[in-house]
Amino acid sequence: MAMQTLFDLPQGAEGVVAEIRGEGKLKLRLAEMGLVRGTQVAARQTAPLGDPRLYVVAGFLLSLRHSEARCVILSGLQKEKREWVVAMAGNPNCGKTALFNRLTGARQRVGNFSGVTVARKEGFVQHKGWTLRFVDLPGIYSLSTLTMEERVTQAYLYSQEYDLVLNVLDAGNLERNLFLTVQLIESGRPRIYALNMADEARNKGIEVDMAAFARLLDGPAVATIARTGEGVDALLDLLVADAEQGSPRRGVTIRYDDHLERAAERLLALTPPVEGVVAEASRRWQAIQLLEGLETALPAAIWTPDCLAAARREREQIAHQHGETTGFLLASGRYGFIRGLLRETVRQVATQRSLATHTDRLDGALLHPLLGLPLFLFFMWLMFQATFTVGKIPTAWINSGFQWLTQGVESWLPASLLREMLTEGVLSGVGSVASFLPNIVLLFLFISLFEDSGYMARAAFLTDRAMHGIGLHGRAFIPLLMGFGCNVPAIMATRTMEHPKDRLVTILINPFMSCSARLPVFILFAGAFFQKNAGLVVFSLYLLGIVAALLTAMLLKKTLFRGISEPFVMELPPYRWPTARSVALHMWEKTSEFLKKMGGIILAGSVLVWFLQAYPREVVLDWSPAEKMAAVEARLPEGAERQVALQAIQSAQAAAEQEQRFLGQMGRAIQPLFQPLGFDWRDSIALLTGFVAKEVVVSTLGVLHGSGGREKDPSGEGLQGRLATAMPPVTAYAFMVFTLLYTPCLATIAVIRRETFGWRWPVLTVLYGLVVAWSAAWLVQWIGRIWS
Repeated sequence: MAMQTLFDLPQGAEGVVAEIRGEGKLKLRLAEMGLVRGTQVAARQTAPLGDPRLYVVAGFLLSLRHSEARCVILSGLQKEKREWVVAMAGNPNCGKTALFNRLTGARQRVGNFSGVTVARKEGFVQHKGWTLRFVDLPGIYSLSTLTMEERVTQAYLYSQEYDLVLNVLDAGNLERNLFLTVQLIESGRPRIYALNMADEARNKGIEVDMAAFARLLDGPAVATIARTGEGVDALLDLLVADAEQGSPRRGVTIRYDDHLERAAERLLALTPPVEGVVAEASRRWQAIQLLEGLETALPAAIWTPDCLAAARREREQIAHQHGETTGFLLASGRYGFIRGLLRETVRQVATQRSLATHTDRLDGALLHPLLGLPLFLFFMWLMFQATFTVGKIPTAWINSGFQWLTQGVESWLPASLLREMLTEGVLSGVGSVASFLPNIVLLFLFISLFEDSGYMARAAFLTDRAMHGIGLHGRAFIPLLMGFGCNVPAIMATRTMEHPKDRLVTILINPFMSCSARLPVFILFAGAFFQKNAGLVVFSLYLLGIVAALLTAMLLKKTLFRGISEPFVMELPPYRWPTARSVALHMWEKTSEFLKKMGGIILAGSVLVWFLQAYPREVVLDWSPAEKMAAVEARLPEGAERQVALQAIQSAQAAAEQEQRFLGQMGRAIQPLFQPLGFDWRDSIALLTGFVAKEVVVSTLGVLHGSGGREKDPSGEGLQGRLATAMPPVTAYAFMVFTLLYTPCLATIAVIRRETFGWRWPVLTVLYGLVVAWSAAWLVQWIGRIWS
């Protein structure tokens, strides 16, 4: 096991302090609090925002940030605390993550693998006195084809950070899934097999001799159904038994063509022998990888330059003899072993089911040459229409709740700067964004249903021809579609693409896909200006983002990224009913991220915007509001006309005062850039704050238009009612178009920098997005003037 820190300790688990790393005051302070060698520490809950975390030390609760917890090194006694680390490996679409969710439930945490930005999920289970810690590795088909995610999985499987590999296989598709299994066997790591989705295998008439399967593959095996939980307890029992007793490992050798075997033996002769079944298997595996030409993937530098040169000669000689590469011959040999195994362990029994499965029937309609694309567009339209219409009801409840809270604060607190900050800053800004939480939850619900049902892969199939026409791969459509949820994980999803140019183009066009952060802006303006056709207007914006992304991809592939796209080879999983548990976990994960953002960046942004629009407190106007109001009172009798005139003067006074404050001065400074688009200084400031996060655009408008203050608009509709009188509909649509296309948020820029290893492409993304957004918004205004 690798060295563990206090940060790595799962919630509810215990450890023993071995040493304290760090220098100066921090190390001394930790020692003063009792964190010295031999101290027993238990992990408790984490703060709602993800940091810090509570630990029990000598009977009291101690709060430590993650950065400080990483300085506390736990001793080898951690093993005595009965923890077993299980690496979960398997093909995509084998139900591995569903099994992980079933095993761990809400006891999960998300971090990054060391040195890279690929996310890692960890969860733990307490079973029979043991803490079983599961690490959900990215799904891969092979340890040989090295995309970024496959490199991460391979590096982790080669490491000493875990005790056991839980190889998850699709029980109804064993031949393809076992290719990775054969490589895991060759690597010599101890394994337990979970033949998942056993119900689908039974429906196909497949029966597996589990005892023979386990014997021939040198590891215990159990049939599971992650959707229902069948077999999960038996799997946990096997894991605990392996942790307590250690299953005997006799080793399994995969035999190849005689030429390959002799070449491997010659390479093995160049390195010293080792002791132990696992060590010897790992040594043979490395020799085979040399034959495969994957020496850069080897984790240990045990090969001399002479050995590497010998491996190149062996590969050339074998290719000359067989007319095929060693990689192709090794793959053929592995499938020969797999087919022999399946003949001995799998039986196809008679089934009453029609050969035309439900997947075939659904594909007949959803992938129909004429109906496939119209149905896909209909589902997209339905998603946005439902997101807007169904979300209206809870949105109204949240709005009412914040209005009640604002009125309560105004009545509970005396007039003061604090009350003004809370009502016009915090509650106006955060409340404006929080009201759109139901819409975002619904959007993630649809995306989760598309992913879990298998329809997401069909979308890539349907669009590959169009994508290929602009020089991209159909697989690129999946990260683009994920961009509807959030651009950050969507950009990270491009790691599954092997061709570097295709991957980079997909990264650069992804910000044009309208993420959920833009959705509050669209719903706000669509509800204010286009109530009867709000769903259609929002749908048009998403389509515009797709068109902008595809046209940009075409431009990039014809200029900066000329070259051949990677071939379209992609698995289409069978259709499955998404489980409520999986969908709920997915929605909660995304919703919690949004809530954390509300409690952090949006709250801070709202307070900052309030401060900038509230100071300086005293401003001098070049006209007297009091004199104008007195003149109106003298000229008009009491009644509705006088009230309207007085309200107009008050509004003019408020606008003039705001223009003299810090935020107004900033707005006037950038106003010349946005004036041709019809945006006033408040709109310009809102777009400026959107550089941080697109949700802040709504909170900024909420503060600037005073939707949380005591002065209510006549329509009684809060911010939407105020906006409806602030600009014409064509300007509102231009504002939405600009929000859709301009610079992505800081988090997206940061992930582009990490994924492209520099600032060149993030800077290009920012500048290009601004040019496209300004041009498109100006074009909307120009067309609007002609149309009217």
